[in-house]
Amino acid sequence: MKIIASYSIKGGVGKTVTAVNLAHLAARDRTPTILCDLDPQGSASFYFRIKGAKKFSGSKLLKGGKNIDKNIRGTDFDNLDLLPSKLSYRNLDLALDSLKKSKKRLSEIFQPLADEYDYMFLDCPPNLTLVAENVFYAADLILLPLVPTTLSIHTYDKLLKFFEKQGLDRSKIQTFFSMVERRKKMHREFMEEISAQSDHCLGSYIPYRSDVEKMGIHREPVTCFKPNSSATVAYELLWHEIKRLLS
Repeated sequence: MKIIASYSIKGGVGKTVTAVNLAHLAARDRTPTILCDLDPQGSASFYFRIKGAKKFSGSKLLKGGKNIDKNIRGTDFDNLDLLPSKLSYRNLDLALDSLKKSKKRLSEIFQPLADEYDYMFLDCPPNLTLVAENVFYAADLILLPLVPTTLSIHTYDKLLKFFEKQGLDRSKIQTFFSMVERRKKMHREFMEEISAQSDHCLGSYIPYRSDVEKMGIHREPVTCFKPNSSATVAYELLWHEIKRLLS
């Protein structure tokens, strides 16, 4: 099972919609796929019209085993399941801190799911905490949406420095441009600069489109309700590029 984390220190960069649409495309390829919503905001769960069980919690998530199995939900799409978020996930860092080998706990509890799924997508909370460090350890690929603006690029640099300081594998990080407006000179210039400087910048980018914003109205992936849109085409190209990296 390949684990793909959609992650950013910064919020509002298209992290959740990336996880949702790529998970849908993976399932559309007839590969068993699960999306794990780790963000206490629960936006990915909202898009799929799914709520977590009342008695499920962050502490039960970290126990793994049957606790996870009982709370996996099927979506409206073949080959795609969801492990929904709970508001109690806001306390995951505290729960992890009390465990031995706390940086490896997510990897351990997800491992049994490899018998059932080919891909796991993680929609991660936008912060740099113990949960994030667990994600960095567990993921085969850390997918970083990057809006071509100064602040977004600043947070990207901070993440790279964190990886270097902690001795983490920077090769796991693959960034791509998100919410791109090609008519803006600043966007074009930043994309050219970062692409030239980085060996880990994907060629595909996601344009800023109202269709993506309408996912909250339709509560479906844009790749489903608008299959011929430019946004869908962009996500398809991104998914093809990711599959080549993971093969």
